[in-house]
Amino acid sequence: MMRHSLIALAAGLALLLTLPAQAQQYEQVGNHQIHYSAVNTSFLPEEVAREHGIQRSRVMALLNVSVIEELEDGSTRPVSAPVDGRIGGLDGSDTQPLSFRSVRIGDAPSQVAVFRIREDEPMRFDLRVHHDRNAEPAELSFIQRFYIDR
Repeated sequence: MMRHSLIALAAGLALLLTLPAQAQQYEQVGNHQIHYSAVNTSFLPEEVAREHGIQRSRVMALLNVSVIEELEDGSTRPVSAPVDGRIGGLDGSDTQPLSFRSVRIGDAPSQVAVFRIREDEPMRFDLRVHHDRNAEPAELSFIQRFYIDR
């Protein structure tokens, strides 16, 4: 039983970190790739949600942001990159700050924020990613529509 729980936990954590890579939603900023993904928290395995203190709910979603640095030799490495941002409607109304916190699995850091879904309404995300201490934060925006499973 314990072995199955550990396997489920490992698989769930891998899912949490690979969501941006699977969706291929990223922006290239210099030699940094900024990956982002927003999913309904009900998609997270229970073990993963519990381990990271994430509420699983049909009306809540999780935004995951991770940064990968491309090195001169062609290899890549994950880097810690604080994120701040806001979420709101398309017209800029009713914006609210996103509260990010760090999640680290192995050597791969991510920033995650949980927020309430506005059903069938496009939501605009405006983010500032502090990908490099020696550069201005990268600003990126995207729009996503969420649906609540009933």
